[in-house]
Amino acid sequence: MSERSAVSLRTLNRTLLERQHLLRRSTGTALDVVRHLGPVQGQEHNAPYIGLWTRIAGFRHDDLAALLHDRSVVRGTLIRMTQHLAAAEDYLRLRPLIQPALTRMAFQGTGAEVAGLGAAKIAEVAAELLGDRTMRRPELGRLLAERFPGYGTAALTRTAHCLVAQIHPPPSGLWGGWAGRGAVPCALAERWIGRPLEEPRPEAPEEMVLRYLAAFGPATVKDVQLWSGVTRLREVVERLRLGLRVLRGERGGELFDLPDAVLADPEVPAPPRFLPAYDNVLIGHADRTRIIADEHRPAVMAGRALVLPTFLLDGFVRGTWEVDGRSLRISPFAPLRDAEAAELLAEAERLLDFVAPAAERAAWTTALG
Repeated sequence: MSERSAVSLRTLNRTLLERQHLLRRSTGTALDVVRHLGPVQGQEHNAPYIGLWTRIAGFRHDDLAALLHDRSVVRGTLIRMTQHLAAAEDYLRLRPLIQPALTRMAFQGTGAEVAGLGAAKIAEVAAELLGDRTMRRPELGRLLAERFPGYGTAALTRTAHCLVAQIHPPPSGLWGGWAGRGAVPCALAERWIGRPLEEPRPEAPEEMVLRYLAAFGPATVKDVQLWSGVTRLREVVERLRLGLRVLRGERGGELFDLPDAVLADPEVPAPPRFLPAYDNVLIGHADRTRIIADEHRPAVMAGRALVLPTFLLDGFVRGTWEVDGRSLRISPFAPLRDAEAAELLAEAERLLDFVAPAAERAAWTTALG
């Protein structure tokens, strides 16, 4: 199914916000939204809580903490070798699919020094050491170094992190204040979840692409590849082509979407929203102009490994924010109109109600500058 007219940048923006529950907050459960976004960036402990708060009406910290405790949602390494939160069944399905990409990344950087040991040997020993235990990452690194004398602990830990499906159980992933919670606990995914990893199925790549489009579409093949870290998806999309809606962007090129997916009205108002560090919506596409202007990216993505907390006005990133002591400091890229500032500060007060400890809330303030 193809269409000739180009999809405007503003239509892409509003459609992305709609599918990410950023135009209007979802009334679904935290588990529903995690499954839909699947998976949710979790490099920082508090970030997923803020990301879900900004997307779900009435979301509370315990809504996610309970899912981590009952193992419905797990935290572990997934796409792009970064920490994500995923529904347990999605983790079991997705991890084997992206494992080839993780194996390639295992021996890059510091991992190169242990490449001679081979992926199979490192994975076998790491899985044996973990067994039915939960141990802190430094302990696993120390034990690996004892089994492979002469090799660096950091390199061994990194490669095991990529090669063996591990879950980081609570207190990892719990709301823990801005200082984090120290060394990460590790457990074999199959033991923690209580079910085996799925054997890769021929249709699994197609399923991954379709689920991506449901949350991030319309999108290019390059977008899906960047989001997932999986290469050679062009042939996967071509197999799906006849069942997809094929559009054209303002910059040219094909955009793929689900056949029955609705494009949002480009003129629908977009309320102010605060996004956490590494939010999925900012890093889900190769061309990110549908959410952040190219000239603003350096101020938000200062290096490949950093994505600052941001806020949206009229649907686009217009500045950054941070918690500094008991103050929520908001830093716009340019001066705001009075009406914009008033709306943003009202949303900031709601965010403070969520992030500030109840006993200290009266002492917390917002600062716009």
